[in-house]
Amino acid sequence: MLNFILLQAEGAGGGILGQVFLFGSIILIMYFFMIRPQQKKQKETKNFLEEVKKGDNIVTIGGIHGKIYAVEGDTIILELDKGFKIKIEKSAVSLEFTKRASGTK
Repeated sequence: MLNFILLQAEGAGGGILGQVFLFGSIILIMYFFMIRPQQKKQKETKNFLEEVKKGDNIVTIGGIHGKIYAVEGDTIILELDKGFKIKIEKSAVSLEFTKRASGTK
């Protein structure tokens, strides 16, 4: 009976190595399919917001279309119609809709 229990205990050691390998591979897959693409998207958005300039046509997160009249630090003055301007935060500009609206990329 004691030999039977000891044999079962020895077999469990090989399973632990397989479980560690499986867990590590799941973490690696999550990194490449979830974390890395999100970091890339954040980097593209940051670069886009740093490069906006006067005259660019943009769309805000709220869906407001307009042309940049002026850039002042972290804020943008957006011209919606001739003579009608609003002040928005740079973080309110949407990268995805800007690409669609301007027809580039």
